[in-house]
Amino acid sequence: MSHMLTRRSAICFALASGVGTLSDIPLSRKAAASTDNEARWWKEAVVYQVYPRSFQDTNGDGMGDLPGLISRLDHIQALGATVVWLCPHYDTPDIDNGYDIRDYRKVNPDLGTMADFERLVSELHQRGMRLIVDLVVNHTSDEHEWFRQSRSSRNNPYRDFYIWRDGRDGGPPNNYPSFFGGSAWQLDAPTGQYYLHYFARKQPDLNWENPKVRQHVYDIMRFWLDKGVSGFRMDVIPYISKPDEMPDLSPEALILPEYAYANGPHVHDYLQEMNREVLAGHHLLTVGEAGGVTFEQTPLYVGSDRHELDMIFHFDLAHLGRVDWKMQPWTIPQLKSMVIQEDQSGGPHGWSATFLENHDHPRSVSRYGDDRPQGRIQSAKALAVLLLMRRGTPYIYQGEEIGMTNIPFSSIADFEDINAHGIWKTTVESGAMDATEVLPDLRRTSRDNARTPMQWDASENGGFTTGKPWFRVNPNHTEINVAHQKHDPQSVLTFYRHLIALRANHRTLIYGAFQDVDPSHPAVFAFTRTDQNERFLILINLTGEPQNYVLPITARITDVLLTSTSNPQSPLPAELPAWHAGIYRIEA
Repeated sequence: MSHMLTRRSAICFALASGVGTLSDIPLSRKAAASTDNEARWWKEAVVYQVYPRSFQDTNGDGMGDLPGLISRLDHIQALGATVVWLCPHYDTPDIDNGYDIRDYRKVNPDLGTMADFERLVSELHQRGMRLIVDLVVNHTSDEHEWFRQSRSSRNNPYRDFYIWRDGRDGGPPNNYPSFFGGSAWQLDAPTGQYYLHYFARKQPDLNWENPKVRQHVYDIMRFWLDKGVSGFRMDVIPYISKPDEMPDLSPEALILPEYAYANGPHVHDYLQEMNREVLAGHHLLTVGEAGGVTFEQTPLYVGSDRHELDMIFHFDLAHLGRVDWKMQPWTIPQLKSMVIQEDQSGGPHGWSATFLENHDHPRSVSRYGDDRPQGRIQSAKALAVLLLMRRGTPYIYQGEEIGMTNIPFSSIADFEDINAHGIWKTTVESGAMDATEVLPDLRRTSRDNARTPMQWDASENGGFTTGKPWFRVNPNHTEINVAHQKHDPQSVLTFYRHLIALRANHRTLIYGAFQDVDPSHPAVFAFTRTDQNERFLILINLTGEPQNYVLPITARITDVLLTSTSNPQSPLPAELPAWHAGIYRIEA
């Protein structure tokens, strides 16, 4: 059917149609890709991020493992994801949840064996899926053999694998802060010099100016490519090139040091060399964690003419309303502005990575939605539309597909994260702030919120382990879990499955141009996805209140593909229910 609809009447038609169930979604394969975008498998992929220690335990030790991940691959496949991103699986002393690597060629024995890893790759390939792994090469563990050698004497051949400096006036070489609190320099008594660590003191930074370091990194990458991985998520990759001479940071730079640490003078030389020596010709997915990279600098990393990375993670949306760990008020127009800038940041030759959650950020329903019982399901669905209907490769974090929420914290003793304890030490324990000032914001922003065990069912420990879990299971696992949702046609999980199928079957929803048609509206995100043959309108009410909404463009709606509310309210007046989200085909 076809009706000419303008402004208010367009929304009236959509709501009057009564389409809200998931069983009548038309899925067409006729859409053509935009001529402005070259097809690539990683653009069409949906990536599912696994934090292995919290995903599934099989041996009762309370920590997730690779056999556990293998046992749950059918869940990931049924969701519609085509790629698994595995957080660090390497041998580690584990002071930063695996991001401190002791041996890049060994599997963390807590997670399993190399045979388990090889079986994981095989099982994924049998399902037509791929695996990407974390590449953590800005720093190593201080227990890595390179560093053990490096710190043994100033003349050791590995000394120049790390960044060593003499102190200044009885203190560190400069005023660089660590992201985990305190100075980024650690005095090492055996040789009387300081080594640099942007993160924990047990995570010394590698010296990428040394070509031997770079060649070792490339050899490590080849090792895992030979094991069958299809790409890399590159941890803090813009930090690998250090500032020339490393002068003191200005007071302004000290507020957000990631902008001083990123984009060093040789970072693009290193990434282009990596591409030439390792990545070129393999049709891999490469995504960089890119804190400190501005939207304007993005094309230098992701432009296809640059031969560096395929995409990067921006954190402007994740940091909306935040200054470090402290929360501030934010608005929906600000959120939309971040999305728009992120979409445009790649330039004419680039591509984006879209996400709302990962292992370093709190749960999106608690962050942007409403995690109370009355709003959790609908806000989770609205946020799913925001994630999956944008332009870019979407990354779903484990548990996001069932609407997992933040976990309650009553005191600092409840936190596992080294970063949270570092913040507490420099604020409360130092006497600079009162606990009542710090704890409320830390509850909302801590990385621990994303690291609670996956909620598979309502049994003890959520079906995650038969032993004592390494970290507390969220008490709400009895209501929020996979078992309750997988056969429920109105569940968050079912909605995710249909959204992913919708994207897979309409190339316009992958390659089509993105345009925000109402950027200043205080509650509704209205945008279009357009290709030469198709056009879609996406509407999301990002509030818990119904919205009388007037669409500011003329549109002829020909089909209602999917809405998140099963019983739309009366179309007169046009009113979007709380947390309503819908995808509509409109005449191109």
